[in-house]
Amino acid sequence: MLEEAISYSIDVEASVKIVQVTDPHLFADHDAQLLGVNTAQSLRAVLNTIDAVHYPADFMLASGDISQDYSAESYHNFVKAISPLGLPCHYLPGNHDDPRIMRLNMQGPKIFGHRRILVGSWQVIMLDSTVRGKPGGYMSDAEFELIKAAAEDQPDRHILLAMHHNPILVGCAWLDQHWMSNGSEFLELVAKIPQVKGLLWGHVHQQIDQEYSGHHGPIKLMATPSTCIQFKPKSSYFALDAVQPGYRLLELKADGNILTNVYRVPGELFSPDKSASGY
Repeated sequence: MLEEAISYSIDVEASVKIVQVTDPHLFADHDAQLLGVNTAQSLRAVLNTIDAVHYPADFMLASGDISQDYSAESYHNFVKAISPLGLPCHYLPGNHDDPRIMRLNMQGPKIFGHRRILVGSWQVIMLDSTVRGKPGGYMSDAEFELIKAAAEDQPDRHILLAMHHNPILVGCAWLDQHWMSNGSEFLELVAKIPQVKGLLWGHVHQQIDQEYSGHHGPIKLMATPSTCIQFKPKSSYFALDAVQPGYRLLELKADGNILTNVYRVPGELFSPDKSASGY
């Protein structure tokens, strides 16, 4: 049975505007650091940057790794941090999250764990790519069946698929060990569904904007920087990047096109521990 969707009253001819944040890696302790970066402070800086640009977002997507220490308090801290923006927030789990603890503690009047979002001429599907106890991901048959059923239920809506793990290799040898292990197969399958226009994820702590040649036209592939530490692109070994924390803004057009850009915290507020060999 297809899960119930949450709906927004936006005209089908209007664009849908979304802000995505990902991989904040929060702790119960506000003073805790991840590889030299205070993750609570870096998230706050990202949220302040979002607030300053006055982007008229309809809602926020939080694409996993909300927590670093699996604590209930880390999720409470996230909900409290985003509340001043006043945006509805839809979340999904990452490999650093405990789905049960997450579900119990990501609570609030504008916090939602629905799998399907119906908005304007679009359907956003929130997928679970996590594998319990493993840093890498896998997209199960059940998730693909959800996509097919949702597309059949709303045949006239374009689809944006949101997940945590990268379905493509990113060219970092150490990081590509922890991709979505059936990512190539998953891409081939979803590319056959004409409504699918874009895939959006986190996990890789870096920006990626590419296109995949689907059976029904190009599909946007989008990875978004973390709100804390950044991984150095194209590195064969674990390495941190000096670029600042970031977020993504998306505009889903009524005709199925996706306009999007990544933005970062200005200045040089956050400097990770460059000598780190892993985390």
